[in-house]
Amino acid sequence: MKKLITISRQYGSGGRIIGKMLAEKLGVPFYDKEIIDMAVEASGYSREVIEGAEMKAKSGFAYSLASALSFNEGSIGTLSVNDRLFLAQFQVIKEIGENQQGVIIGRCADYVLKDIPGVTNVFIYGEMEDRIRRATELYGEDAADVKNTINSIDKARANYYNYHTGYKWGDYKNYNLMINSSYITEDEAAELIKDYVEKRTYIEEE
Repeated sequence: MKKLITISRQYGSGGRIIGKMLAEKLGVPFYDKEIIDMAVEASGYSREVIEGAEMKAKSGFAYSLASALSFNEGSIGTLSVNDRLFLAQFQVIKEIGENQQGVIIGRCADYVLKDIPGVTNVFIYGEMEDRIRRATELYGEDAADVKNTINSIDKARANYYNYHTGYKWGDYKNYNLMINSSYITEDEAAELIKDYVEKRTYIEEE
């Protein structure tokens, strides 16, 4: 069993909470903001710059895994800042996938690790009413504008994913498992993913 799971999620669906619980259940590292810390150390960019990149992605350009891996020092200089920030996180996530186990939240990790056998890709979504409740009660969002905040963050995540991968964020074809978190608790969702990881079939590595 390969304990390497990526979790993409709608804002307010509890995906980060579920991922943290899952990592504890599996006894593996949890990677969310930690990816940013590692990318900051590797690239020299500030944390604020890297964190802001996800909200600034446009549509219309897609990385391929081959092109991202083939960049050398000269060609990197021709990339936009946002593309260089993506590449910094890309390299960190790929190194984790090749050498470690863990639960990785967001950041196109399912795409970055798509050629590594045995990765389990999960998408967490939920009903809007439940997402509003979680965003206000747990995340401290302003109740008067919370729905707009949810839609804005979801749109930014979708643009970031679509821009860098050429795939559609939330499309079932990109994931092994999709869970509506509105009908079970976060702990039950984490247990469900753990059960899936333990029971799913894996393609044998050559």
